Amino acid sequence: MADLKIPLHFDSLYPEGSRFEEIEKILSFIKEGKSIQLISVPGTGRSNLLRFLAYNHNIRFNHLGENQKWFHFVYLNFSEVKDKSLFDVNKFILLSLADSLKDRQMINEHDKIHEIFKDHFEFKDELVLFQGLKEAIDYLAIEKELNVIFLFDQFERYLSSLTTEFFENLRVLRNRAKYRFSVVFSLTRPLEELVEEQTFSPFSEFLIGNYVFLNLLDKDGLDFRFSHLEKITGKKLKKELVEKILLLTGGHGKLSKLSSEISLSETLTENVDIKEFTKILLSKKVIIDALMEIWGSLTPFEQNDLVDKKNNQFLTDLGLLKNNQIVIPLLTNFIKNKNKRMTREEISFNENGEIKKGEQTISNKLTSLEFKLLAFLMKNKDRILSREEIIKDVWSETQSTAGVTDQAIDQLVSRLRRKIEEDPNNPVYIETVKGRGIKFSN
Repeated sequence: MADLKIPLHFDSLYPEGSRFEEIEKILSFIKEGKSIQLISVPGTGRSNLLRFLAYNHNIRFNHLGENQKWFHFVYLNFSEVKDKSLFDVNKFILLSLADSLKDRQMINEHDKIHEIFKDHFEFKDELVLFQGLKEAIDYLAIEKELNVIFLFDQFERYLSSLTTEFFENLRVLRNRAKYRFSVVFSLTRPLEELVEEQTFSPFSEFLIGNYVFLNLLDKDGLDFRFSHLEKITGKKLKKELVEKILLLTGGHGKLSKLSSEISLSETLTENVDIKEFTKILLSKKVIIDALMEIWGSLTPFEQNDLVDKKNNQFLTDLGLLKNNQIVIPLLTNFIKNKNKRMTREEISFNENGEIKKGEQTISNKLTSLEFKLLAFLMKNKDRILSREEIIKDVWSETQSTAGVTDQAIDQLVSRLRRKIEEDPNNPVYIETVKGRGIKFSN
């Protein structure tokens, strides 16, 4: 079986030690036939890690040795199929699968998968095309004895189109290939916080609880990026300046890269005062935008815990808090400046039908039921809504609302408060009026 050096992707140039710890964890799940949720704050490098697995032969060999030829990773950027139908997604997966085999110069396997695609695509039917995908997995996992791993990058971009059938299809593929099929979902927070339980339940036994959180710092990877930047600019980053960059950014990939670029463009020296360096960086829009991405990925409840440096397991898992201290000093200064300007933020719809809180889009953190509930409450601002009215609107697409209990409503309201309220125990947006119902105030 061929596994020659793959065509040049930038990610194939990274050193073999990049993201060593996280890749070891991912492979430990894959070897057991499990699927994984790869979670981090924006800008940490989830996409890089997935492309390492797909395109970097040396990294694969460093972890798997000669056995790496039995593991086939398929990189799929789900931002490319945002708002697309399941038919288009299956088409995307099959074509990406064929291309990935060509990348590894597995020509016979590529030709076989491409032939399967052509035979099934001409019918323009979702079921027929999925039959082709099943045949492709049968061929690779059963006949060729490959471990096939789908790498679903930026999966949060696809959530608005996600259906139960998507996960039912994954379960079918897994049941056919058994331990030789896995999926890595790349996300900013766990899938069960973003999707209703019944949506992903067909695949949950292979997925839930299998988390890999990215460390903020990937030293080998950052050293390579600094070296590459020096090479293309012809300028040198002194060791002392790099240390100051890492001190201020906590090693966060995007912030470190941007800070190094700013340092070289402004010809900053290793003698730059740390306070002045902080001021320079925070004056740059690209730095503020990167910090805003991190801040905006958190719920108001998590933002409050970060400000107060409270013990929060999720913030610790993300690497933002350590020993009750914020790991990224630039973020600490960003929060201080933001809090000086902060007033109660209005929750509103924008022109795209998204729900925003102040400048932040919050609808991308909501499950479908949470979104429907908040939208219904907003459209009936300052009006007390009975539980019967809420059930009729929020569960309108279900065949019967008879099984919707008071407990289900209470749990939904509680989950929504955790995502929009600064203090869910003392809500200011969603109020429960005892004996009457729920009211939204802005």
